[in-house]
Amino acid sequence: MDPVVSYLRHLEVERRVASNTLSAYRRDLTRLQVFAASQSRALPALSRPDLEAFIRNAMTDGLSPTSAARLVASVRGFYRYLRLHGDVSANPAEDLHAPQLFAALPRFLSTADVDALLAAPDVSAPGGLRDRALIEVLYATGLRVSELVNLRLSDIRLDQGYLQCLGKGNKQRIVPLGDVAVDWIRRYLTDGRPQFTKKKDGPYLFVSARGAHKLSRGGFWQILKDHGEKAGIKAHLSPHVLRHSFATHLLERGADLRAIQTMLGHADLSTTQIYTHVLEARLRQVYDNFHPRE
Repeated sequence: MDPVVSYLRHLEVERRVASNTLSAYRRDLTRLQVFAASQSRALPALSRPDLEAFIRNAMTDGLSPTSAARLVASVRGFYRYLRLHGDVSANPAEDLHAPQLFAALPRFLSTADVDALLAAPDVSAPGGLRDRALIEVLYATGLRVSELVNLRLSDIRLDQGYLQCLGKGNKQRIVPLGDVAVDWIRRYLTDGRPQFTKKKDGPYLFVSARGAHKLSRGGFWQILKDHGEKAGIKAHLSPHVLRHSFATHLLERGADLRAIQTMLGHADLSTTQIYTHVLEARLRQVYDNFHPRE
């Protein structure tokens, strides 16, 4: 059996990794297969220098430092599996290291761009109410897109001003909801959502035009893209950019880093600390632009 197919089956059946994680591993290892074929080598025959060249090539082709780090993790896991099953005599990826994650800082929107994005949906229509509530909730909470579209009606506590969501590793967390987001959810629940669920209702907060069906990740990406274009936003826009904007804007206004860590659902504070690098970079830019001695 193809070693990649065998490893992916191991991840799916024995490790029970999430479908999104499995898809990421499949993409990474397909990239590795293409590289090996270009070298006329089988995957078990690749050496440590080969793997280093593979990572360098991937980054030269435009792979971000974060994606490159995940690529390294995929390669290390794959060769660890081959070594355990006797397909290689030594693990060439044993001490393969990820590149520096801080080489590229998270992208985020200005507050003016956020305001323009929020104002883009036509809230006189049910779809516009849904879209406005979607974007308000994402910016108010910093949820991952999968967490956002999987929200259920039972997860929302509007009177108390918070929601609960199921994050990575099936860990549940509580996230505050601002008054503005609460107001838009109420409007959507009253005048928007019922227009989609006339024939059949379901448990999900945000539904597609098909009613009881929850909105898909791809569906929300398209919604965000359309409203970003309407708002005239030139910056790169994605659900994760709004998540980064949420964290960066909180930090700029003096929020505690550990509080941001909790709201984002980061297991390790070091993951959240990347936003301090964003703030430092912005302060440096302000200093360079405005200090009289510069």
